[in-house]
Order: sequence, then C-alpha cells, then structure tokens
Amino acid sequence: MQLLVNVGLALLVFGPKKPPELGKGIGEGIRGFKAAINDEEKPASTTTSTIANDRSVTGG
Repeated sequence: MQLLVNVGLALLVFGPKKPPELGKGIGEGIRGFKAAINDEEKPASTTTSTIANDRSVTGG
C-alpha cells in the first residue's frame, strides 16, 4: 500500500514522463560504475601493452 502511495506522489510531483527518465539515468549510471570497476580489476600489463600498441600505431 505504501509503495502505491509513493508511486502516486511521484507521478503528481514529477509528471508521467519524468520517473522513467530518472530510472534510465540511474540504470546507466550503475552500468557505467560496474564497467569502471571491472576495468580496474584487469591486470595492469594488459593496459600497458594496449597503450604501447596505440602509440606505435599513431606514431606518438
């Protein structure tokens, strides 16, 4: 019952279009956060060799 009241209040305050947009933004933020964490857990040697390969290709 409380959940329905909260959803009703959210619709009154934000309107019908805003809550889905907020949910989408939160979901994208969580996915980006998880991706960043997973990138940090990879071994540093892989990242270093990728940077070295990129520099040789670009000439930098």
